[in-house]
Amino acid sequence: MAEPILSASGVEKCFGPVQVLFGVDVDVRAGEVHAIVGENGAGKSTLMKILAGYHRPTAGTIRVDGAVVEFAGSGDAERLGVVLIHQEFNLAEHLTVEENVFLGRELRRGLFLDRSAMRERAHQVLAELDCPVDPRTRVRDLAVSERQMVEIGKAVSRDVRVLIMDEPTAVLTGAETAVLFRLIRRLTAQGVGVVYISHKLDEVKALADRVTVLRDGRHIATRDAADLSQDDIAQLMVGRPVSDLFPEKIHPPADAAVVLEADGISVPGWVEGASFTLRKGEILGFAGLVGAGRTELMEGLLGLRRRTAGQIRRDGRALRLRHLDDATAAGIAYLSEDRKGKGLLVAKGLRPNLTLLALERYGRVFIDEAKEETALERAVQEFDIRVRDPGVAVSSLSGGNQQKLLLAKTMQVEPTILIADEPTRGIDIGTKQQIYRFLHDFARRGGSVILISSELMEVIGLSHRVVVMRAGTVTGTLEGDAIEEAEIVRYATGLKGGPATDGPTGRLEDGRAA
Repeated sequence: MAEPILSASGVEKCFGPVQVLFGVDVDVRAGEVHAIVGENGAGKSTLMKILAGYHRPTAGTIRVDGAVVEFAGSGDAERLGVVLIHQEFNLAEHLTVEENVFLGRELRRGLFLDRSAMRERAHQVLAELDCPVDPRTRVRDLAVSERQMVEIGKAVSRDVRVLIMDEPTAVLTGAETAVLFRLIRRLTAQGVGVVYISHKLDEVKALADRVTVLRDGRHIATRDAADLSQDDIAQLMVGRPVSDLFPEKIHPPADAAVVLEADGISVPGWVEGASFTLRKGEILGFAGLVGAGRTELMEGLLGLRRRTAGQIRRDGRALRLRHLDDATAAGIAYLSEDRKGKGLLVAKGLRPNLTLLALERYGRVFIDEAKEETALERAVQEFDIRVRDPGVAVSSLSGGNQQKLLLAKTMQVEPTILIADEPTRGIDIGTKQQIYRFLHDFARRGGSVILISSELMEVIGLSHRVVVMRAGTVTGTLEGDAIEEAEIVRYATGLKGGPATDGPTGRLEDGRAA
């Protein structure tokens, strides 16, 4: 068996008194894809940052080509060919794409930057990723998926021997994911070792040669991927059998009251004439390809984006939503898809984050910190937020625990309508199951949920009805047996439907069979 390019043995890591890794062993060989999986908080990202020189281990040994190394920083690791693509973007937003690709290793012609050479090389790298972005574009002007492609391009433009990818497809479309898979296979054919972290077990099965499972900072198993099913991997991750991922649907009564109506909503540049209804006790899914306008529709509805047309009714009465406070007053809460950019203050602690939306409940002049502490203790229990020290900054929590904190924060305003935008993006299967159960129970108690998700099985598994959008318009509303993957895709891609609202299942608004 070939000697690993990169290996870690007995690695431990403590942040102050809190230990997050316990004697972990892992290695990556030339030409293989080694998947690292585990629930949020298992220690995957911390281990990867140690392998890439961003953290120093508290104990243990790192080797490159069998020789012990001590990285003083990520630059040392990159000089030896170990490159990490971060889960969270590591780009300078005010710089151009080409400047980001070559940041810290700029090409020069004499005393001056060779901008034409950098532009040409950046163009070549992006072309390999089928990413039609002008290298002169500033990163802040790119879509999220385009930023991810720039991160990948930045990494592969280096002389890579080991490429570590932390949740690289979390924000990519299906087409972009297929391009990434082709790139990975090309790199491994050239002898590059790839470490691949993902919560998407179908991707792990499709790509990986070996799989290492971490749980609570400990190494659980390393197996050949061919010997494991997705259920096997999930069971190793959570330490128990994973079955019945989605709760059994309990449909609201046929005569359930309509609690929210949107009629002819238009958001400039994104949405044109979108209409839908939401019933008491219902989970209403919104499906569509990236760019379909689902998030923009909800942001326009809530006053977070400019709305130029349309009417909103709450329990049959006209409702004017100019900003989010109006929505909160009407019992509508919004769980943002961007938990770090729009949902949480990651540099702050758990307590101020939890109570931020409902501060008036904790004092109008001075904050009742004891009352906040009690609320935090209750939220930690109710939402199973796993944190050893509640005083730590939110940035130190795993993605899944951040998401549960965001959900707890959103529910502080005690809504009866919850708009949940990508509520399980980038989190592990165990935490997903917890959030699915919460949404199900919220609806069962008489609340109503609008669910936006890019994962079709999530939409199908949870929703009582599904609104499909394409290019800013509603193309169909499905229910019953029509809620299945192929049918949703037909409406999302234009093979079926057209601008429509709540028509009969599987039909267009004029009653013609779809």
